[in-house]
Amino acid sequence: MKGLYCRAATTDAEPKFLIRETSLPEVLGSHLVRVQVKACGLSPLDLKLLDDVGIQRDLIPVGREVAGVVLRVGAKVSFFQPEDEVVGILPLDSPCSGLCDAIDIDEHYLVQKPEKLSSVCAAGALRDGLAAYTALHTLARVAAGHTLLVMDGASSFGLMCIQLACYHGVKVFTTSHSPQQHAFLEQLRPSVAKVIPVFKGPSDLLPAVLEETGGLGVDIAIDSGVRLQEEESEAAKLLPHKHDIISVLGVGGHWVTSHKDLQLDPPDCRSLYLKSASMSFLNHEVWTASTAQQGRYLHILKDVVEKMSAGVLRPQPEEAVPLYEATVAMETVQRHQKRKAVVRL
Repeated sequence: MKGLYCRAATTDAEPKFLIRETSLPEVLGSHLVRVQVKACGLSPLDLKLLDDVGIQRDLIPVGREVAGVVLRVGAKVSFFQPEDEVVGILPLDSPCSGLCDAIDIDEHYLVQKPEKLSSVCAAGALRDGLAAYTALHTLARVAAGHTLLVMDGASSFGLMCIQLACYHGVKVFTTSHSPQQHAFLEQLRPSVAKVIPVFKGPSDLLPAVLEETGGLGVDIAIDSGVRLQEEESEAAKLLPHKHDIISVLGVGGHWVTSHKDLQLDPPDCRSLYLKSASMSFLNHEVWTASTAQQGRYLHILKDVVEKMSAGVLRPQPEEAVPLYEATVAMETVQRHQKRKAVVRL
C-alpha cells in the first residue's frame, strides 16, 4: 500500500512530495476505525504550524480530508459499523496519509456521510465548510439581521461563508478579484446584496460599503489575508489593507482574519477601541489540534455535510485527479497556484 508524504526542506528550497510504501497493523486499536478511502482532499501544508505544535518528522503524511467506507471497527467503537460511509479530517499528528487505500482513524474524528453527497464533493469541501462555520458561528456569533463583508467571495472558503450566512438571514457584501469572478458572484444576487470589484482599485471598497450600509459599516468582516503595507507584491495588491478592514467595521463590529502574521499598529488599535470592535484569528487547524471541544467539532462536521447534502451549501465542483497525478497536484497546491485539489482513489 502506498501513501503520499512530504519531506520538509532544511533550507529555503521547496518541500518535496513523494510516494512511499506503508502498511497497517494487523491488530486494530479499540477505538480505531479502518476506512477504505474513496476520495482525499489536498490542502497546503503549514509546516510552521506543525513545528510550533511539536510535530517534527522526516516524512509528513499528506492528505487529511478523507471520505470512504468503513472496513473494520475496533472493539470499543460505538458510532460506526462496517459498510458505513464516513467523512472526516485526520488529526495533525496522524501517522497515516489520506491517500492510502485504507487508513486507521479514531472514531471521534469521523461523521456519517449522507448518501446523496458524493465522496469527492465531501472530501473537497469539508475543510472550507468547517472554516466558514468556525468563522461565522464560533468566532463572529452571526445572527439574522447582521451585515457581513466577505473578502474574495469567489474562493471556495468565501463561497461557503456567503451561502452559510445567507441561510441564516444575513445581508452579505463581497469582493471580486477579476471580471470573471465578478460575473460569477453577480449570479448569486439577490442573495448577495452587493459585489464590489477590487481589481479596478482597492480604494473602491470603503465608499461602496459605507454607501450600502448608510455610513454605519458592517457587523462582521471576514478576510482571506490582508496587506500590512501599502507597497507589496503583485499578488498581494488585490488583498485589502488592514486599515480598510478596520474602516468598514461598524460600532461593535467583529473582524475575523486568516492572516497568521497580522501586526496592528497603535493607530489601528485606537480605531478598534473607538468602535468597541473586536477581532479573532481563524486557525483552520484549531479543532484537530485540541480535543477540548471534540463534541462541538463533531456537531459542526455533521451539520456541514448535511447542509451540503441538502443543497444549502453548494461548493464549487473540483475535478478529481487520479492517484498517479497526486504528487504533481500537491506541488501545485503547496505553491499556492491552486487552492485545492481532490484525488479519487
